[in-house]
Amino acid sequence: MIYKDYYKILGLETSRVTIDEIKSAYRAAAKKYHPDLNVGDNLAEERIKDINEAYRVLSTPAQKRKFDRVWNSKNNVKQYQKIKGKNIFSMFLGNIDEEEKNIKIKKDSVRGEDIETEINVSLEEAFYGADKKISLRTIEGKMKTFSVKIPEGIRNGEKIRLIGQGKAGKNGGKNGDLFIKINIEENKIFKLFGSDLHTDLLLTPWEAALGTRVSLKTIDDETKIYIPQGIQSGEKLKIPNKGYKNSNGTRGDLVAEVKIMVPKKLELDEKEMFEKLREMSRFNPRS
Repeated sequence: MIYKDYYKILGLETSRVTIDEIKSAYRAAAKKYHPDLNVGDNLAEERIKDINEAYRVLSTPAQKRKFDRVWNSKNNVKQYQKIKGKNIFSMFLGNIDEEEKNIKIKKDSVRGEDIETEINVSLEEAFYGADKKISLRTIEGKMKTFSVKIPEGIRNGEKIRLIGQGKAGKNGGKNGDLFIKINIEENKIFKLFGSDLHTDLLLTPWEAALGTRVSLKTIDDETKIYIPQGIQSGEKLKIPNKGYKNSNGTRGDLVAEVKIMVPKKLELDEKEMFEKLREMSRFNPRS
């Protein structure tokens, strides 16, 4: 099918016209090339057929929309269109400078979509803060690396926002944001519960029975704690202000759970002492 520019046939320069403008253009073109005014002009007869065809298509909304898609693609319609020599705003406001021929047709800007991803950090990195790098594949298939500053004391599940690092906006819209969810990895020594850190306190049977002072590792130091005599497995000792960091600058507590450890293998003299203790002691946890 041969393409015909129906707007050009009617003397219109843009697809952004009302039905009244289409009717007006049709009447003017039909009058100009009417057979009665162009007797013997074969070109005028063909032209009037095209004019009628153009009006039939452009005056029918569904057919006009279909034709507009073809017309726009062929005419490469972008940001500027000329509308009957007037600024588009003059169609509505009526007081725009008549000398301004071309106007900028802005499509509605669309903000880019946000992107969300995750990053794993160690407990120490979350406690002290750290600089990390994360690589993501863009929609073009390329890898892009981002520098991420992990603030000290960040919590598991919190998100860091990188403004404007999401998907690109459309028609001048702002880019979306990149949200990075923090996953704090499990630690072999400490477990994080809110602002408190929990750890195991391993004691020998005689330390638990007699009481003592032992060194206990904290996340950023080491501290001495007192073990009362007769302490039992499962009991917990709280060391204030030795836990995780709070956003207000304070710290939670370090909670140490006692676990009494028995040697798997005894030296001969140790075995003799345990046997002697068994004979002497009246202690029976089952009675």
